[in-house]
Amino acid sequence: MPGTNLTREEARERARLLTVDSYTIDLDLSGAQEGGTYRSVTTVRFESAEAGAETFIDLVAPAVHEAVLNGSALDVAAVFRDSRIALPHLLQGPNELTVVADCAYTNTGEGLHRFVDPVDQQAYLYTQFEVPDARRVFASFEQPDLKATFQFTVKAPEGWTVVSNSPTPEPKENVWSFEPTPRVSSYITALIVGPYHSVHSSYEKDGQSVPLGIYCRPSLAEYLDSDAIFEVTRQGFDWFQEKFDYAYPFAKYDQLFVPEFNAGAMENAGAVTIRDQYVFRSKVTDAAYEMRAETILHELAHMWFGDLVTMEWWNDLWLNESFATYTSIACLAAAPGSRWPQSWTTFANSMKTWAYRQDQLPSTHPIMADIRDLDDVLVNFDGITYAKGASVLKQLVAYVGQDEFFRGVQAYFKAHAYGNTRLSDLLEALEETSGRDLRTWSKAWLETAGINILRPEIGLDAAGHVTSFAVLQEAPALPTGAKGQPVLRPHRIAVGCYDLDESGRLVRTSRIELDVDGARTEVPFPADTPRPAVILLNDDDLSYAKVRLDEESLRVVTEHLGDFTESLPRALCWASAWDMTRDGELATRDYLELVLSGITKESDIGVVQSLHRQVKVALDLYAAPAWREAGLTRWTDATLAHLRAAEPGGDHQLAWARAFAATARTPQQLDLLQGLLDGTETIEGLAVDTELRWAFVQRLAAVGLHDEDEIAAEYERDRTAAGERHAAAARSARPLPEAKAEAWASVVESDKLPNALQEAVISGFVQTDQRELLAPYTEKFFAAVSDVWESRSHEMAQQIVVGLYPAVQVSPETLDATDAWLASAGPNAALRRLVSESRSGVERALRAQRADEAAATA
Repeated sequence: MPGTNLTREEARERARLLTVDSYTIDLDLSGAQEGGTYRSVTTVRFESAEAGAETFIDLVAPAVHEAVLNGSALDVAAVFRDSRIALPHLLQGPNELTVVADCAYTNTGEGLHRFVDPVDQQAYLYTQFEVPDARRVFASFEQPDLKATFQFTVKAPEGWTVVSNSPTPEPKENVWSFEPTPRVSSYITALIVGPYHSVHSSYEKDGQSVPLGIYCRPSLAEYLDSDAIFEVTRQGFDWFQEKFDYAYPFAKYDQLFVPEFNAGAMENAGAVTIRDQYVFRSKVTDAAYEMRAETILHELAHMWFGDLVTMEWWNDLWLNESFATYTSIACLAAAPGSRWPQSWTTFANSMKTWAYRQDQLPSTHPIMADIRDLDDVLVNFDGITYAKGASVLKQLVAYVGQDEFFRGVQAYFKAHAYGNTRLSDLLEALEETSGRDLRTWSKAWLETAGINILRPEIGLDAAGHVTSFAVLQEAPALPTGAKGQPVLRPHRIAVGCYDLDESGRLVRTSRIELDVDGARTEVPFPADTPRPAVILLNDDDLSYAKVRLDEESLRVVTEHLGDFTESLPRALCWASAWDMTRDGELATRDYLELVLSGITKESDIGVVQSLHRQVKVALDLYAAPAWREAGLTRWTDATLAHLRAAEPGGDHQLAWARAFAATARTPQQLDLLQGLLDGTETIEGLAVDTELRWAFVQRLAAVGLHDEDEIAAEYERDRTAAGERHAAAARSARPLPEAKAEAWASVVESDKLPNALQEAVISGFVQTDQRELLAPYTEKFFAAVSDVWESRSHEMAQQIVVGLYPAVQVSPETLDATDAWLASAGPNAALRRLVSESRSGVERALRAQRADEAAATA
């Protein structure tokens, strides 16, 4: 990360000393089409609590020309070091600082990102400031609790549009002067600049009128389904304003689909940026639309939780992200007219499995993490911060009651609008409305790491009636290297009892909701009740825990997993089976058979696609090496059979086509891919459109059947930014030493690739069926990784560290090489964390492979 690493203690001291009033920022972006640098002039007005005190302001810039503090010019050469300008001899009370600098456009998705669209050769700009990157564009006190108003003036090229947090003004001679924002944190300010296409509407209700805008590049305009996006947005406005009892807090709401975006989206106040892959160029399944809708609602929820009321320091990042995740899913599930009332099923089968995986790594941490500095927070946008936190909030809602929860949230927004808070502020509001003591709950759930396991203990009499029923709770040891101790936690759960009806469907016949606490909790079960076919702990997915089935339930579920009448219990059982596979409790070959037996009855397309991904991971990494090819063959044959049997033109047909393309291996299967590409083969209803064509091309390249000529020809059909990324991935996927060497050099030995192309090259480079070809790069990785971390921006370095770690080399030798590097290289905490997490994946895969081998001989 370029720039000095701000520590928590430095931020506390600066917040104690300063109150920031306003920023006036003048940017000259008139040369943006050519790139390079741009003039940035910042005037910041702030107050100091002490006369003669010293502090600093943050700025990452190639050159600083002037720094004038209270009318006196500072010696720039003396006060500007790395990313800080020292500010000596402050006045008690009001101070004024003006900084004139040349700042640089980036191609890393951080700061002011510049992208040139290959379709029209026009430049498109957008800012991304979270966590510490406003300082790349203007001088700022870069921490969330020093809120201020921001007034932007931007000079742009002729014919361009400039969008910011405030409503877009009429330009005068290509200069756009925005009104000051409300008091916000620097990281949620934004500028989006370029010849963007836009569509406008408004949200109207009970006299309220909020202007709405949607933006994208003109080359994507034909694919922009603005009506669907506006519909989801309006549903979110309705639901959030009712639940939060606080009107939308900004003057307008724009959603801007921008290129080469590193994340899913960013909650800039009133100007949300979203990755433009969500403007779908080709047919996608309904799961993709659901994911986009969740992203839209997640960012809209942030307008209240994160933007209106903001964390004091980054240790409460989880609360921002968990709250936005929980409420976005809840809105999708409950908003009138929503297309996705089953969204908690999607959450259980995707986001929650991410949380379980993250919580079993050596880097596991409390939900409320100990964030010592910026490096800590930059690697903490993880499954615990988002998905475990959202799971715990869902349990909190069950614990205190939904009405009581939202009444507490309403009081919290009213009390702290445009301010900064700590977790304790929210807990106090919830205690007031619910009457519950949440301190003990908070300590158990938010301040400890690790995951619990819940198991049923069932006693039966000779007639098969339940005589006793208890929930046993375990707290497994934390992974080696993790901090803290395992703890038992209080859980609010439902127990679902299911029986097979006359048609062979599993139907819930009764439900018991209770609090589970300690190692053993007795469940009140009606006397003389016949044992249900399936007893499912944590039914309705109220709590966060790994759940195991008793022997009889597991037998029935194995035979009838697809027969649950509801999607959520199916998803919970699928997730449990996947967790058991990752833990080595269920052999990969048995998991494969379970999926093949049940997936035909799985109606939820999001679950189907998750199962496709999980089976592929299991076969590639967790299968016994001697059996792996047989397992892949069985799976690939099944994907083709399902592709041919699927309803023509439906979501399942498309999903199976993609699954088949990811693993096709026999000459006949690869011939089919080629035939579908050139039109000599067809499958009724399957539209081989642009994105599906690239999936076929990349697989054919990875097995050596497409070389540069074929890839170049496909790129000629799709000379777009997306086509450029797909072509780069296909080239690096080729099974040739020279292709791998070229890809490696372009990523590791050069820093010229923009973020999206680097990501594409890495994704193509790592092919699980090219282990021998990739084996020499283990040593190369450890030789290069420290220099990469020191010399690249955080986003670029993390892509390389995580993406090029030799995860497919599942062997003790990879563990040994990792351990040797960790012992000798002395990496900082952030880099050590990323490498240790990758090492843990190899260790887990080795355990799973041994379990699969044992199953073969059992």
